[in-house]
Amino acid sequence: MNKESGVVNDVVLEVNYLTKAYGSLEAVRGISFVVRSGEIVGLVGPNGAGKTTTISMILNVLEPTAGSIRILNRDSKIDRVEVMEAVNFAAVYAELPGNMTVRQNLHIFGLLYRVKNIQERIRELIKEFDLERFADTKIGLLSSGERTRVHLAKAMINFPRLLLLDEPTASLDPAAAWVIRNKIRGYADRDSGGVLWTSHNMHEVEAMCDRVLFLSHGKILLEGSPKTLLQENGKKDLEELFISIAREPLLSE
Repeated sequence: MNKESGVVNDVVLEVNYLTKAYGSLEAVRGISFVVRSGEIVGLVGPNGAGKTTTISMILNVLEPTAGSIRILNRDSKIDRVEVMEAVNFAAVYAELPGNMTVRQNLHIFGLLYRVKNIQERIRELIKEFDLERFADTKIGLLSSGERTRVHLAKAMINFPRLLLLDEPTASLDPAAAWVIRNKIRGYADRDSGGVLWTSHNMHEVEAMCDRVLFLSHGKILLEGSPKTLLQENGKKDLEELFISIAREPLLSE
């Protein structure tokens, strides 16, 4: 990223006409967007809009009905193994094994991602995410805030070029959420990679995201920087804009 101009050049994720249908029901309806290195992109919308389905397709957990996904300019289906080594993911519902310690969890995922100098990397992450006191504690005994820090440490273990975050601060108190947001912002600001972030917290999205994609009924209805979207739509904040979009029927229906 050109830090002086604020222009982000390197596309890490390119989604083209992505569709996921279950019979006659289209959960995602031909969406296209990009995420660039050093950029945090918010994917927002009401429940059932298609956010988690979109992330699941990017992760190769779900197979698209149509469309393409390119990560680091490689087809994610054809070059799945190589591409997934450059991607990582965190979500509150994707629980880590609760009967294993923090250190053991990080070690297992480090092996899965074939991380070099794995013990050194684990020590770095334990320090960075303030997990020293819990390093040898089983995940199931940690608080929600502590588990979230472990989830994010796991998501960073392979120095991902694309980081997918599905409600990363859900259920956290304000102090814990602040810590997580700073970690993610620091990751993007170091130009380490791009972030695709889903959240229902519009104040968080407005503060954190460089661009926002408003998804409704499986389609992207609005896209742009938070400031530009508010000016163009005459709203005081993203929460007001979110509510207005969520109440509107899909334009094509």
